[in-house]
Amino acid sequence: MTIRTDPPGALVSVNGEELGPSPVSKSFTYYGDREVELVADGYERRRLVQPTPPPWWNNALTEFVTENLIPLTLRDEREFFYQLQPASTPPQTDVARRAEALRAQAQSRPPDPPPGLFEGLFSN
Repeated sequence: MTIRTDPPGALVSVNGEELGPSPVSKSFTYYGDREVELVADGYERRRLVQPTPPPWWNNALTEFVTENLIPLTLRDEREFFYQLQPASTPPQTDVARRAEALRAQAQSRPPDPPPGLFEGLFSN
């Protein structure tokens, strides 16, 4: 399996395993869905599920013939291409408004714990 991105150089992880910067290749044994994560500076992080169905020769009807009677090795090469979107920055007024709200929240006194919550915790 080969994963390519635009722009190239995005960090690629498949099923939680970091593979490296794109383009990157990795062999696989089993078919099925794979969780792909792409991360690049200045671009939105992209997480997706990439289905990897078996090829036409790997099913119950044709498997015996393709594995035993055809004198060559069939190799399944998959190539996936992903376009990354530039990261969007929120408007300055939204950032300032959120900062003020967080500052006000940090300066307020936290609520008192329910009675009896710490009872017996510090006694000998």
